[in-house]
Amino acid sequence: MKKVLVSDALSATGLSPLKEIAQVDVKTGLKPEELVSIIGEYDALLVRSQTQVTADIINAGKKLQVIGRAGVGVDNIDLKAATGNGIIVVNAPTGNTISATEHTLALMLSMARHIPRANASLKSGQWKRNEFVGSELKGKTLGIVGLGNIGSEIAKRALALEMRVIGYDPFISMERAKKLQVELVPFEDLLKQADFITLHVPMTGQTKGLIGPKELEMMKPTVRLINTSRGGIIDEEALATAIKEKRIGGAAIDVFSKEPCTESCLFECDNIIVTPHLGASTAEAQELATSDVVKQVIDVFEGRPARYAVNAPYISAESLPVVGPFMPVARTVGSLVSQLTDGHMKNVTIKYCGELAAYDTTALKALVLGGILEHISEERVNVVNADIVASQRGLGVTEQKESACQNFSSLITVTIDTDNGKSNTVAGSLVRGDVHIVKLNDYWIDIVPTGGYFLFADHIDRPGLIGAAGKITGDADINISYMHLSRQKARGQALMILALDEPLPEKQRQQLLSLQDVQTVQVVKI
Repeated sequence: MKKVLVSDALSATGLSPLKEIAQVDVKTGLKPEELVSIIGEYDALLVRSQTQVTADIINAGKKLQVIGRAGVGVDNIDLKAATGNGIIVVNAPTGNTISATEHTLALMLSMARHIPRANASLKSGQWKRNEFVGSELKGKTLGIVGLGNIGSEIAKRALALEMRVIGYDPFISMERAKKLQVELVPFEDLLKQADFITLHVPMTGQTKGLIGPKELEMMKPTVRLINTSRGGIIDEEALATAIKEKRIGGAAIDVFSKEPCTESCLFECDNIIVTPHLGASTAEAQELATSDVVKQVIDVFEGRPARYAVNAPYISAESLPVVGPFMPVARTVGSLVSQLTDGHMKNVTIKYCGELAAYDTTALKALVLGGILEHISEERVNVVNADIVASQRGLGVTEQKESACQNFSSLITVTIDTDNGKSNTVAGSLVRGDVHIVKLNDYWIDIVPTGGYFLFADHIDRPGLIGAAGKITGDADINISYMHLSRQKARGQALMILALDEPLPEKQRQQLLSLQDVQTVQVVKI
C-alpha cells in the first residue's frame, strides 16, 4: 500500500478518498530536519503554504512520486529539485477562486461603509453616525487588474451590483472581455478612472512593485485599493504615505511582502483594513483544494496524467529523443514573442518544421503556451490544461506541421496575432545543443538566450546609429555583452539587438527612442 504524508492542516473530508487506497499519515508542525528524517518512507507529500519543501527534503524522498500543494502558488516547493528527481508536483489552481472572490468583495464593501471602524467605535461606547457616512457601490467604477479566474468572477458580481467594470490584462482577448462585459483599458487609464481598484496578478518580476508612488499619484483622491493576490505587488511604504497624506481614500490589504506579518506601516492607518491572508480561508475552499489535489495524487498512483501537473509535461519514450531537447526552445520562443507583443492577444499559431513535424508535439505546445503566459499567470501550463488555460483567456491556438525546414533540421515558429491587427513572429531551434533564437518577424537572426536582458530596436540603417545607442547605454554604465544587427538592405529597415548585463531604465529607453530613425525599443528577459 502507498504511504502519504500530510504535513499541513488539510480538510479531513477531502482526504477521505485517498485513505481508501493508501496509508495517510497526518503530521503537522514538523521541523525541517524531522521531515527530512521521515520523508524517505513516503510515496506522496501533501502540503499547503506552511511547509517549505526544500531540495534537502526532496532529495531525501527517495520513494516520492508526487508532491501536492492544496492551493494555487507553489513557491514553497523547489520545483527544480522535484523535476530533477522525477517527482510530479500538482496544485489546485481553482480551489480558492470563489473564496478569494468573496473576500475581495467583503473588503470592498467594508471600506465603502467603514464597517471595521464603525464596529470598533460603537464597541468602545461611542455613537458617531456622522463620522461613518459611506459610499454606495452602484454606479461606481471598479478597475480589475488581472482577469484570470478570480478577476473574472469578481467582474460578474460587480456587474450584479450595477457597477461599471473596467479591466487591464494584456493577455486576454477582446472577445473574452466582451463576454465578461468588462471594458478593457490601458493600465494608466484604469488607475485614473476607477473608484475601486482590485489586484489579481501573480508575483513576478513584472508585477513586483506594480503599484508604487508614480501609480498612486495617478489615482483619484477618493479611490480605494484592494489587494488579495500577493504581497509585494503594492509598495507598502508608498501606500501608507499616500493614505496618511489623504492622496487616496483607503485600502484593504490581505497579503503582505513578508508573512507572517504582525508589524507593518499599514497597521498605523485608520483607512487601511488589514486581514491575515484570508483569501482562501473558507471551509469550502480548503475542502475543494484538498479534493483537487487528492484526485491528482490518485491519478499519479494509478498511472494517469494529473490535471494540474505544474512541472515536466509527459512525453512518450518514442518521442523523447527528438522532442525532449526542443522543450527549452518551445518555452523560450513563447516567452520572447509574448514580451515583444503589444495589444490584446487574439490568436497563437505554432508551426513545427522538419523532423519535429513527425512526432506528437502536445508537450511542446504546452511549453509554448507556458512561456507566453508565464509573466502573468500562476498557472503552470501543461499537456493536460494547455487548451483549457488558453480557452479561459480567449486565445485561439493553432498548430501547423511541415516536413520541410529552411536552414535547420527542426524549427519551432510562434506567431501571436492581436486585436489591433498586428502580429509578432519568433522562431527558435537547437544549434550544437543550445537554444538559439533564429528569426524575428522578417529578420533572420542568431541570439543565444542567457537568462539576461536583451534590447530589440527597429530602425532605419544609417551610419552612426549603433554608436549613438552605445553611448546612451555607456553613459548609463550599462554594459553590452554583444550585439547583433540584421537588415533587409543597406540603409533600409533593420533590427538591432543588444545583450545587456543590466536592465535598461526607462529614461535610457526613451533616449534611444528619441534617436533619429529609431522606431521601437523593447527590453525583454530571456
